[in-house]
Amino acid sequence: MAKIRLPTQAGAFYAGTAESLKRQIEECFLHSLGPRKIPKVADAGPRRIVGLVCPHAGYMYSGPIAAHAYHNLALDGKPDIVVLFGPNHTGYGSALAVMTNGFWRTPLGDVEVDSEVADKIVKEARIVDVDDSAHRYEHSIEVQLPFLQYFFGSKFKIVPVCFLMQDLHSAIEIGQAVAKVLAGKNAVIIASSDMTHYEPHKNAENKDKLALEAVEAMDEKKFYSIIEEYRVTACGYGPIAALIVAAKFLDAKEAKLLCYKTSGDVSGDYSAVVGYAAVQFAK
Repeated sequence: MAKIRLPTQAGAFYAGTAESLKRQIEECFLHSLGPRKIPKVADAGPRRIVGLVCPHAGYMYSGPIAAHAYHNLALDGKPDIVVLFGPNHTGYGSALAVMTNGFWRTPLGDVEVDSEVADKIVKEARIVDVDDSAHRYEHSIEVQLPFLQYFFGSKFKIVPVCFLMQDLHSAIEIGQAVAKVLAGKNAVIIASSDMTHYEPHKNAENKDKLALEAVEAMDEKKFYSIIEEYRVTACGYGPIAALIVAAKFLDAKEAKLLCYKTSGDVSGDYSAVVGYAAVQFAK
């Protein structure tokens, strides 16, 4: 019996049936804050993208911003392996937790965990535990899957890594380990994070701009110092830093902010917003 990690957010963060979910994803692409078109997958694609930062709120809020990242990934061609770094919002499970086998289910089908790659990451980064419980109720990784499935079906495998512990030292160790394991493979790393939480729009925008400039400079130490100095409440700063480290190892030449908006841009309520960013790291 294959182990299945069931969706916890279907019908909540995103639509609960395959048809309505496909429609919802298409609306994210066509949205005025999105890329405004639905890309065709470039089968032969250049495959220059090594990593993406994507937000993980409900699709009605952050879906159009995430769509910018997935739009570029579709045009770049299909990865065989997607390593997903997400923060642990629930507090369950190990400090740094990976699932090494089974399937993740969404309304669009099942995606297999790449056991071989996952096992190698656990060996290489000695600080990562094999722990399914950290993933059971966590939404940050789950909400990325339907976007990937919309374009690539079940023809890719995943490695989910959940960060409860997000210090710089751990992020560097995981980033280096993952890069070592992925070297020479057709893979992409997705760091799932929202930016500033529940501050007035202008404050959020100013703080996030500073943090995202450090991301674009691919400087994980500067990124951490800004997170600390300005108290930027990005929930997945560890995953973002691990991606910066891995991307440099994997020969990314540039990081580019594709889109930044806040929940206020969607709802019209600018009094207490959450920031959302889409960033791409490419060779």
